[in-house]
Amino acid sequence: MIKIGIIGGAGYTAGELLRLLLWHPEAEIVFVQSSSHKGQAITKVHKDLLGECSLNFSEADFAAVDVVFLCSGHGQSKSFFEQNNLPENLKVIDLSMDFRLESDHHDFVYGLPEMNKAAISGAKYIANPGCFATAIELALLPLAKEQALKGEVHVTAITGSTGAGQAATDTSHFSWKNNNVSLYKAFDHQHLAEIKESLCNLQNSFNKAVNFIPVRGNFSRGILASVYTTCEWSLIEAMVHYQNYYLEHPFVVISDENTDVKQAVNTNKCILHLEKHGDKLLIVSIIDNLLKGASGQAVQNMNIMFGLAEDAGLRLKPVAF
Repeated sequence: MIKIGIIGGAGYTAGELLRLLLWHPEAEIVFVQSSSHKGQAITKVHKDLLGECSLNFSEADFAAVDVVFLCSGHGQSKSFFEQNNLPENLKVIDLSMDFRLESDHHDFVYGLPEMNKAAISGAKYIANPGCFATAIELALLPLAKEQALKGEVHVTAITGSTGAGQAATDTSHFSWKNNNVSLYKAFDHQHLAEIKESLCNLQNSFNKAVNFIPVRGNFSRGILASVYTTCEWSLIEAMVHYQNYYLEHPFVVISDENTDVKQAVNTNKCILHLEKHGDKLLIVSIIDNLLKGASGQAVQNMNIMFGLAEDAGLRLKPVAF
């Protein structure tokens, strides 16, 4: 059994991790740490786990676990490493953005299995990708692999309110969010850097803009990304390239019908739909932002790191209604 610790256990991503790991066939949760809820029952915060979990929030014991998931806010993971002396053999999967970009100052591997599976399998530290980045990268990786990104990339993507985290803000308040849609961080979203880096890792020559318009949706979870760029392939050629690229990746599905968010919600899937319009290839990409965009992908990375089946504990059913 893989012995697991969770840091920052009160947020949405930690809640999803708990739901997955409690039923994972090879996982044992040893501790769940939360500085604001120490000693309380986990079900006081994650109330949907009532009857499923008897653990309390407790102090971290790094010597007792094989892997730690970092679920604290952005910027806190760097502080975590500065403040803690970790055992040499401890693996870490970080769900923040602190270590996603390549650097000489850390040895984190970018945890997108559909691009870096071999590196993930031998890694000690994993930087879990961002939710928008996951949806957009999976829409574009086959193009980059074939050196077929020739022009600018245009993306409009809408995300559910859980993408902003659990802390209350002016734009997450129900009376503002309900029956409302808004843009934010147009052309300047923090996930752009990792998207560009991933594309360039496959296609060194790619030097065009990725024009990204993020949208706040008035639903709880899920991402729909509409991605298009110029492409010389026919639709049939595009389908062949995409199917070949994802042939051995269990969570990416190519659909010949237009897709919608509910097909992916509550699953670790990414569903891609391709269309050709003149010289433009349109890729519609949908994921659950809390699963394939965060905690589900983190467990997928854990499975790869420990030599398990990639889909262990992750065969979840979508929400139909």
